[in-house]
Amino acid sequence: MLNDQEIMERVRSGQVELFDELVNRHRESMLRAAVSKLRNQAVAEEAVQDAFLSAFAHRHTYQCEHSFRGWLWTILLNTCRSLARRELGRIDRAGTRNDFEVSSEPCSSGDALGRLVRAEQAALLFRFLNKLPEAQADALRLRFFGELKFDEIAQAMNCSTNGAKQRVRSGLERLSAALRRADVSSIDANDISQSHGSEGDSR
Repeated sequence: MLNDQEIMERVRSGQVELFDELVNRHRESMLRAAVSKLRNQAVAEEAVQDAFLSAFAHRHTYQCEHSFRGWLWTILLNTCRSLARRELGRIDRAGTRNDFEVSSEPCSSGDALGRLVRAEQAALLFRFLNKLPEAQADALRLRFFGELKFDEIAQAMNCSTNGAKQRVRSGLERLSAALRRADVSSIDANDISQSHGSEGDSR
């Protein structure tokens, strides 16, 4: 199986149909991050689609010696910021806000309650994320939604690897403290950290 960089080399050489494999690999994690940042399913889906379209359009600017994920997530973060500014302009003009929306996928009555609980937990987590400084919140999204390594986070956020580690660590500390103050037992930032390895890890 080809890795991301190898696929991009072939895409740049003319095998553009292989780009679909990159979309399949990364779309789900990118969508989770975009939803958490934009708090609107439809706008998040637009952000992910625009990010992939932009990545494909600018495929010849990608340098294959660098992480593809770092490059792609840089595009996603920039796209999310642009759409967030657009949505803020709409809110200012309309005087209303569309808060977090969950996609309405078909489900049976048996799992409807479970899905509702998970959706409420996700909405709560996303609200807390959006209260963090943007750099820390984005670092957490890259680390835990995108599962990026620290050097990839550094690439995506244009900072040092140590800076990326510090943003993740500080973000986790703030998030954990906020959740404890809210007495949220179902979502624990420490659990997130442990499930993805220590933030001091170089991976």
